[in-house]
Amino acid sequence: MHDDAAPFFIAPHRFDADDDVAPALDRRHELIVEGGERVLARHRLHASGHLLGPTEARRRWTLPEPVAVTVTDRRIAYVGGAPQLTLVDGAGGARHRRGVRLPGLVSGQIRWQWPSRLELLTAGSGEHAHLLVVCDALRTIQQPALGLTGPAEEVVALARRVRRAVAAFRLTHPELVDLSPPERDVLALRAGAGPGAGESRITLPGSLPVEFHSRDDYYRGHSDRDWRGPAAGAASGHR
Repeated sequence: MHDDAAPFFIAPHRFDADDDVAPALDRRHELIVEGGERVLARHRLHASGHLLGPTEARRRWTLPEPVAVTVTDRRIAYVGGAPQLTLVDGAGGARHRRGVRLPGLVSGQIRWQWPSRLELLTAGSGEHAHLLVVCDALRTIQQPALGLTGPAEEVVALARRVRRAVAAFRLTHPELVDLSPPERDVLALRAGAGPGAGESRITLPGSLPVEFHSRDDYYRGHSDRDWRGPAAGAASGHR
């Protein structure tokens, strides 16, 4: 499978499976950058995976410990120790996956071709903020999203950095995305250094859809719904 075929975070129930779409890591478990790739920032945040629908947002998995998050001019990648993946059960609680021991590391990445929007939920002073990096998926209205949680100031800065990096990448790589003149104008604004309008919900024109790793992911029922986030309101018209 080509390393741009699908983001690794879409199939959290298969973290224990062999897959070649995870980011390459060195002996210190740090991201190996590609030729010409620039590292823009590093963070340590909590990571989770979500499925967003027209009227609901479901958290599907979460990692029990913070992960190292690396932002480059091409992608966002995360890696962290996770001897067991924490899944979210139908009752709204967390459970460990019995009988499956992970190799000690969980990693994933989202290349800048994929995100269709960012959802930012901020909290009060001294509290944590939540960022969802949302992608569009083929053959389904459900949208997979990577959630990152941490100190509000840090997460807000991360959202702005991701916004600018995605916009700049798409404007400078016309061979990867097909942009109309109005979409280029929007991305030119997104690439600016200012906070921008509607910072809590940031659309990213020109995104490429992704595909779930397993066809079972296309037919998930509603029994595992336990979480509602900013995307639920946004999908129903909130801006």
